[in-house]
Amino acid sequence: MAFPLPKPQPPQLPSVLLHTLDCHQGAVRAVRYNADGNYVLSCGSDKTLRLWSAGRGILLQTYSGHGYEVLDTDGSYDNSQLCSCSADKTVILWDVATAQVTRKLRGHAGKVNCVRFNEEATVIVSGSIDSTVRCWDTRSRRPDPIQILDEARDGVSSVEVSEHELLTGSVDGRVRRYDLRMGQLFSDFVNSPITCVCFSQDGQCTLSASLDSTLRLLDKSTGELLGEYTGHRNSSYKLDCCLSERDTHVLSCSEDGHVYFWDLVEGSLALKLPVGKGVVQSLCFHPTEPHLLTAMEGRVQIWGVESEEKEEESG
Repeated sequence: MAFPLPKPQPPQLPSVLLHTLDCHQGAVRAVRYNADGNYVLSCGSDKTLRLWSAGRGILLQTYSGHGYEVLDTDGSYDNSQLCSCSADKTVILWDVATAQVTRKLRGHAGKVNCVRFNEEATVIVSGSIDSTVRCWDTRSRRPDPIQILDEARDGVSSVEVSEHELLTGSVDGRVRRYDLRMGQLFSDFVNSPITCVCFSQDGQCTLSASLDSTLRLLDKSTGELLGEYTGHRNSSYKLDCCLSERDTHVLSCSEDGHVYFWDLVEGSLALKLPVGKGVVQSLCFHPTEPHLLTAMEGRVQIWGVESEEKEEESG
């Protein structure tokens, strides 16, 4: 006799506050997990980048070298290097263990909003208010970028890298996808300045957030609009959006102090997570677990699911 298969568990949403990090680095401009989700990176308006233990919520290292506020960061796949970008127009490559500056990359004509490693951490991709995306070789000592993408007609607010593809969002209202193997550019017009772009985990879709308080999910290959997600408030600030670790939910920061979760397929609001009274400036979903980072003013919050809270209390 065959037993029926157990029903798949509905995805748990991180709604329980596990840790609050008082970052002491001015306003936190961006918060990111490292590649495996064991560490947290916070970018401060006090010109510093900080590395925290995600599990224990303790400060491990401070990285000082930027001349103005740090706006974004990314960790390499092997956790040996970090890259960060700043309003001082530079991109810095850091050695994680020593906290020393490995290289300082200059070339952007304005503040650098966003930065990412490629998968092998051989290239850093940075996007700037100067309307360009620059690609830097991390292994050579050459001071200039190996490629400059200047198709954007206004500032580049967000970049995302996956395998051979580069996704950019610009204030000119366009989501641009560069297929680096084929040497092709695909562009989708959203009639509003774009603040954040990302790929879905399965690589089939792109998600963009814009200043008309709307998130849009597009089919990557056809550009077809698959879903629109509204209800949050985003009209003034550069705010993050993302997808959950299994692509079941779409998330966005909001200027009303909440993080909004929508069901990806239905488009219905699944959770409105109260973070505080200010603007939720940045968020990041854990790569494999139902954990979420949020940043508001000078603090970072680490969220998990209910069962963990009970384990922590009993532990």
